[in-house]
Amino acid sequence: MTEATHQAVSTDQQTPAQTGEPEAGERGVQGALNVDDLALRPSLEAVLMIADQPLDQLSLAQAVGAPPSDVEEALHGLAAEYTEQGRGFDLRNTGGGWRFYSREEYAPVVEQFVVDGQQARLTQAALETLAVVAYRQPVSRGRVSAIRGVNVDGVIRTLVSRGLVEEAGFEAETGAHLYRTTSYFLERMGLTSLEELPEIAPFLPEMAELEDELEELAETSAEGPTDAPTDAPTEAAIDDAAAAPADHPSDRLDDGPA
Repeated sequence: MTEATHQAVSTDQQTPAQTGEPEAGERGVQGALNVDDLALRPSLEAVLMIADQPLDQLSLAQAVGAPPSDVEEALHGLAAEYTEQGRGFDLRNTGGGWRFYSREEYAPVVEQFVVDGQQARLTQAALETLAVVAYRQPVSRGRVSAIRGVNVDGVIRTLVSRGLVEEAGFEAETGAHLYRTTSYFLERMGLTSLEELPEIAPFLPEMAELEDELEELAETSAEGPTDAPTDAPTEAAIDDAAAAPADHPSDRLDDGPA
């Protein structure tokens, strides 16, 4: 064996530690991009800048090829850095993922920039219906209508088309469609879970009372129009009354003392 061949074989048999290359466990999640190739924080900023929805730390780790623990640490560092520098935007973990948001104190500037028509706003009816679904989910359209006192079929369709509400199976008793809020709803509200919704129980009827009312309505609809009451006069009684002589006031006067 020549010296050149011996050197080639020795090189092939060297371990990653001997060659200075990172082992499989030290590489990024995908392995295609090494964390050392690009600075981690700028890489995360670039990905988040073009994302059209919140991204969790695992998705971001796969995108930049870094361990999820390092990604999480870098995300929190970026958020703290933006706050310390007083940027007009911040990085928040909402709706199960990370995303850039404009800061609340600059909302008037953003609102002034957004011209009428560029941002379709929900009507008062849609907001009220969305609130009922959020606090009573999963809930059927009939139950939402019972709470609001109006038909909500069109409003529910609007909320579904906006991606704020989605179907969540069927009600066991009636087979009606059930509805719940979506992850997009949490994102728009700036929440991570429904548990962060503020308390609203004092402003809605108690569920037990609502259930009783709905059961009564369902029973009434199932039975249909009720029969005439038993003490109502029959046709025969009406005919007899018509045939009997009329009770004239003069007759009552004749029965008295002379």
